[in-house]
Amino acid sequence: MSQASSDIEATDTKPLTLVRIRWYLVALLVIGGIVNYLDRNNLSIANTTIAKEFGLNALQMGLLLSAFSWPYAIANLPAGYLVDKYGPKRMFAWAAGLWSIISMLSALANSFGFLYAARVALGISESPFFTSGLKVADRWFNKTERALPVSIVNTGSQIANAIAPPLLTFLLLTMSWRGMFIVIGALGVIVALVWLRVYRDPTLKEQFLIKGAEFEEQSKPKEKQAGWGELLKQKNTWFMVLGAFGIFYTVWVYLTWLPSYLQTARGFSLSQSGWLAALPFLCGIIGVLTGGVISSRAIRRGIPTVTARKLPIVGGALLAAAAVLPVAYVDNSALAIVLLSVGYFAAKCRSVSSGRWQRTSQNPPRWLPWAPSRTSAASSVRHSLRSSLASSLPKPAATTPWSS
Repeated sequence: MSQASSDIEATDTKPLTLVRIRWYLVALLVIGGIVNYLDRNNLSIANTTIAKEFGLNALQMGLLLSAFSWPYAIANLPAGYLVDKYGPKRMFAWAAGLWSIISMLSALANSFGFLYAARVALGISESPFFTSGLKVADRWFNKTERALPVSIVNTGSQIANAIAPPLLTFLLLTMSWRGMFIVIGALGVIVALVWLRVYRDPTLKEQFLIKGAEFEEQSKPKEKQAGWGELLKQKNTWFMVLGAFGIFYTVWVYLTWLPSYLQTARGFSLSQSGWLAALPFLCGIIGVLTGGVISSRAIRRGIPTVTARKLPIVGGALLAAAAVLPVAYVDNSALAIVLLSVGYFAAKCRSVSSGRWQRTSQNPPRWLPWAPSRTSAASSVRHSLRSSLASSLPKPAATTPWSS
């Protein structure tokens, strides 16, 4: 019997309720993901309202919408290291508390500069969230189980994207955009306090029951973590970066410009756009699950894992392009919304659950602190470039990336 096993046998623990504990933590992470994305989306919903109040043109609004992404991309690089060093309990609570305070302070904004600085700070503060989720999955699930909780946690962002347009539009219409920022920020403070109260790392005995032989392996002297130099030499690193860079091009256009597009290019009112903008994101939830099902069934049928992961990515990319490209040339608004919904469904088939985070969760332990950081950083750079460049093209201020 190994020393680790002897220590476990000597540990006095209460009856284990592992299933309840770890899925409760996953549920909390899903809620955290929803609040996280509501904070990201609030500016997109208030896009036209804030632009009118502050007298901002399309270029300034594009810069404001991209202000989150640049610092988020940069902060993702050290976020993995910090989560690994301080643990998911402290890092997630600190992050949620900080981004919530920043969201509430944004309600005091009286200028473009104030809002821009607040979005920069929001991007930095939100960066540890998904890495914390991966660390929780690593500690509470073995490697054969890990993909499911990771996918479920990431579904939280899709739920938020779907409920954000109607929910945030309702708050905007009933209490102004400033009140909307305060309410969503307050939700984040509650999440942070609950997480501090509830979360704990598994005991030695729980780790052994969860991971078995994997725990025995991890009990050995830790392998030196891979440095950035080693990661940059790996071709898979660059493939993951390029993949994330491309996948989230379409996604970020929807997140930042869809409500404004429905109002300015399609003539819908603010209240109408709130409900209509939810339709593509609801399709996105189905897309996430569909991509995972396609990949899992392919693996069960004997298709190599890497090939199975590529199927929804490549197929989704082709379908998304075929659906979104005609939108700029379609006069019928109902058809445009259908095409946008199909495009987002396809985009999410190739996104989180179907590839990027599942591949990340399967990295060796010494790569785990850095693996999610590299793909999140790449996708955030892509987000920022898209928001900035789309708005800086020479075109009327009322147009959007889908306009012809």
